[in-house]
Amino acid sequence: MSKKVLITGGSGLIGQRLTDMLLERGYRVAHLSRSGMPKPNISVYEWDIKKGMVDPRALDSMDYLIHLAGAGIADERWTESRKKEIISSRTESIELLARLMKAQEIKPQAFVSSSAIGYYGADTGQQKHTEQSPAGNDFLADVTKKWEDAADAVAALNIRTVKLRTGVVLSEKGGALAKMATPARLGAGAPLGSGTQWMSWIHLDDMCRLFIEALENDSWTGVYNGVSATPVTNTELTHQICKVLGRPQWLPNVPEFALRLAFGEMADVVLGSSYVQNTRVQQSSFRYEFPELTQALVNLLSKK
Repeated sequence: MSKKVLITGGSGLIGQRLTDMLLERGYRVAHLSRSGMPKPNISVYEWDIKKGMVDPRALDSMDYLIHLAGAGIADERWTESRKKEIISSRTESIELLARLMKAQEIKPQAFVSSSAIGYYGADTGQQKHTEQSPAGNDFLADVTKKWEDAADAVAALNIRTVKLRTGVVLSEKGGALAKMATPARLGAGAPLGSGTQWMSWIHLDDMCRLFIEALENDSWTGVYNGVSATPVTNTELTHQICKVLGRPQWLPNVPEFALRLAFGEMADVVLGSSYVQNTRVQQSSFRYEFPELTQALVNLLSKK
């Protein structure tokens, strides 16, 4: 029988594409969902984190567990209540599953948890970071530290655990690229803030392939930076998007004060500079399908 992968947060940008790729590889895929609404080719089980309830069928015969659940970082302004939700949605969900696995003596072959390069801080300037770099001291760093600490509850059960610190995931269906490509198509593409901030990006398919590699490769354990080997500045990314779309880039940069006014503290997500190196991935046998930015953009933007 094919192996079963249980995914939390399976309806998100990464979760949807990862589900498709796992199904293509012959896995059985199950999602944990607050609604429990059925989906084609996927087993969907209901859970309620606040009530500590998980449909017991979800954990039955589970070979792998992937943790993607979490309130969107850039979906709403960072009020104090929203900040608490961003953290709790990531930590309480996996802590619940860890308690259940311990109580029921369930031990999947591997556990892979999403994390984020925000671990190093929202704005680290020109400094380059590897998996060995220390954590930052702002909100995004606090989120990811607590996220990874929660994943350690699963590792403590003697389950091989991998944490993938995700960078800026490029997809035509959402995220940063979709937001930047829309004005570019209209001839209104412009760098954000100074434009000199580094963006450590990765194609959605390569990010999903990293999750699959982490499942299948028994030598993978600990933290890996889920980014390409070639970070670019915001100006360069904007330029390449316009170039691939065949549209001019003539507007001045969007000023920082305007972004702060519109998004508040959450503007750190687009204004912060983050140069992250994928050292451990490069030391492995994994090979990217889209290692260069232009190649990735052509693949994604030509789909529309």
